[in-house]
Amino acid sequence: MILPVHTNSYLRIIAVTLLGFILFGCGGGASTESLPNTSTTQSVSYTGPAPLTQDVQLFKLNVWDNLIAKNRCGNCHGVDGPGAPSFVRDDDINLAYAAVNTLVDLTSPEDSRLVTKVAGGHNCWLTSDAACGAVITAYIASWAGNSIGGSGNVVQLSAPIIKDPGDSKSFPADSSGFGSTVHPLLVSHCSGCHVDSSPTAQAPFFADSDVDAAYDAVKSKIDLDTPSNSRLVVRLRDEFHNCWSVCADDADTMQTAITNFADGIIPTQVDPALVTSKALNLTDGIVASGGSRIENNVIAKYEFKTGQGATAFDTSGIEPAMHLTLSGDVTWVGGWGIDIKSGKAQAATASSRKLADLIEATGEYTIEAWVAPANVTQEGPARIISYSGGTQTRNFTLGQTQYNYDVLQRTSNTDANGQPALSTADADEDLQATLQYVVVTYDPVNGRRIYVNGVYTDDADTIPGGTLTDWDDSFAFVLGNEVSGDRQWQGTIRMVAIHNRALTQAQIDQNFAVGVGEKFYLLFSVSDKVNIPDSYIMFEVSQFDNYSYLFNKPVFISLNPNADPDGIPIKGMRIGINGKEATVGQAYRNLDTVLSASQYSATTGEPLSDIGTVIALEKGTDADEFFLSFEVLGSNTNVVTEPAPLASAPPPDNPAAPDIGLRTFDEINATMSAVTGVSSNQPDVKNVYTTIKQQLPTVESIQGFLSAHQMAVAQLAIEYCNALVDDTTLRSSYFPGFVFSADANSVSSSDWDNLITKPLLDNMMGTDLVTQPDPGDVTAEINFLLTSTADIKPIGLPDGIPDGLAKCGGACPVGRTVTVVKAACSAVLGSAAMLLQ
Repeated sequence: MILPVHTNSYLRIIAVTLLGFILFGCGGGASTESLPNTSTTQSVSYTGPAPLTQDVQLFKLNVWDNLIAKNRCGNCHGVDGPGAPSFVRDDDINLAYAAVNTLVDLTSPEDSRLVTKVAGGHNCWLTSDAACGAVITAYIASWAGNSIGGSGNVVQLSAPIIKDPGDSKSFPADSSGFGSTVHPLLVSHCSGCHVDSSPTAQAPFFADSDVDAAYDAVKSKIDLDTPSNSRLVVRLRDEFHNCWSVCADDADTMQTAITNFADGIIPTQVDPALVTSKALNLTDGIVASGGSRIENNVIAKYEFKTGQGATAFDTSGIEPAMHLTLSGDVTWVGGWGIDIKSGKAQAATASSRKLADLIEATGEYTIEAWVAPANVTQEGPARIISYSGGTQTRNFTLGQTQYNYDVLQRTSNTDANGQPALSTADADEDLQATLQYVVVTYDPVNGRRIYVNGVYTDDADTIPGGTLTDWDDSFAFVLGNEVSGDRQWQGTIRMVAIHNRALTQAQIDQNFAVGVGEKFYLLFSVSDKVNIPDSYIMFEVSQFDNYSYLFNKPVFISLNPNADPDGIPIKGMRIGINGKEATVGQAYRNLDTVLSASQYSATTGEPLSDIGTVIALEKGTDADEFFLSFEVLGSNTNVVTEPAPLASAPPPDNPAAPDIGLRTFDEINATMSAVTGVSSNQPDVKNVYTTIKQQLPTVESIQGFLSAHQMAVAQLAIEYCNALVDDTTLRSSYFPGFVFSADANSVSSSDWDNLITKPLLDNMMGTDLVTQPDPGDVTAEINFLLTSTADIKPIGLPDGIPDGLAKCGGACPVGRTVTVVKAACSAVLGSAAMLLQ
């Protein structure tokens, strides 16, 4: 839910802020603070008075038990500790409860003083302050969810800083200015790490000797408008990162170089004719964090917020924390996520054990993930998420086979490898190479179920539900590969959560609606244009990837509870970035609406569009400045004349395209199965197809046909015909009346013609088609193959034996008749009649 902030909300925020000042650092200051040992978790037994209320008990179970340890908060904020308040005192849980209530916000856990203090660097027990803040947020959210019914977070809207779109500097297309100022410093002093050829290579590779490559990589690290804020400068000045002499002097040198580069760039002037909103940076927005996700039974959770380092933190708050170590070519994605090209993200077996312990206790679970497969050709199945011991043993796995999601799971009714697998239907092509919300649930009644983007795929689990008591707790949890490293999956993972309960359809719908990633509500002020106080056009905005932003679902809203917008026209809205309208991604330029009081809600505003669009990132999330422009907004008008489209160039005089094409590998396989009646899953057929699939045509163009393609077609045709003729039931219905045990010489030409050749042509060529080979010509060819009495050998000399396969010059060997039928079948099935379309 999204609520505007009014007077009472501001008072609450001020009160919480004032109360937050009572939380002081242990030891009286950052410079003298003695940090506790945070390397291990330490348990503490409580022997004091019983909790007086259920809420005190919930605080104890969810927060106190997790923070009391000496290596967390107990060393300072206990009853005798040097830090106040004593919210983890161990003598009386009720007094600890009284102390903590000034430090938490149950309606917005991430805004709690406990969270912001630790996230700001106060005694984090992990290598990431943000991860510690997320863990404590989970503790408080769990308390709040049980205490107030798990209603989820309410996002409070408040007025942003009002500022006009400013003149802004943008990176020029030409890298020469960078090459003469900043680039020499980077090559001289940063090439030990920030080049891809370094033994200790660290992205981005802005020290590359290729100035254009370095320029593309460095842009997010330079602030053209305020050079002192450039990341290149901050790393030297404030973080003492690999200084080459005196850090302060090196920072000044880098800042001077960036200033010289920026001084040569002419600022982009905002066109005075534009009707614009006020301006915002992404960080001016209100964090749309969490929404109302259902997480009451989450036991492991990865949001990938850290953005750097070799560890993805489990922020579920459920101990032991199941952190993942990134190895191989695994990189961080802007806006939260990891991109796996080769390698994996794997937890230790010791911490992974909590999955077996907590899931076996309930007998059910849910895998929840936002993933974007890199392509739809991965097989194996390629491991997206796995809790396993190798390629042949697992507790569960979510994998990919081309367009299919696969789920393998060990129960009392499957084998140790989780077979048989549950897969989405081939024809549905549920898996696509785009960001998808994938959920797998299991419970003993419904078995395994797969949901994609909130929709149940209708792939019923044919294996009855069983128990999970034989799960192996020595396995490890891993993303992007098998623990043995030989079932690589490629793609982006934006979020993963494991629950020890099966989510319902309603809960899946709710979590899908919340979405994924770091999102902000940007409120672009338009009050001066529509004459309604505190009026905004609000977008939900996120960093889509390392190169772009996603603007989604604009809404007109006023933070004034008495606002009643009516009859206000809005037309031709565009998104501006860094002083100019974006050149691409203008999905709202056709917007043409009039605000109506009957459509407006004081809490949710009036939707303007239900679509999203992607805008290119330019300077980076901290520096890019956005604004909106309009053709019509209220009484303000800017006439926009769209440029005339360029005249189409004359079409190239290419050779005429063929009227016919080839069936591709999957079409060939499906066609042969359909015309023979043999299942494509018949073991021998499937084995041959898997072996030669890459040798079959992959494109429909007949100009790309190779002799190797025909060899593969012939091999597959032979195997289908073997399966057809060897199956006595299939061949009896396919070739009715033919006696397969007869001597080939004894079969009359008319029987070969009517009982073998004719069924083959009827089934494999069809009849009465507009375009097809002449049946008489094909019949003549097959008859010649079978019954020719000529003695013209293609290799060698005549040997006195007729050339026809059914003519043996005497009694034919046993089984010759069956072999001849297979040969005739293969000749027709593997011909152009099947291959061309």
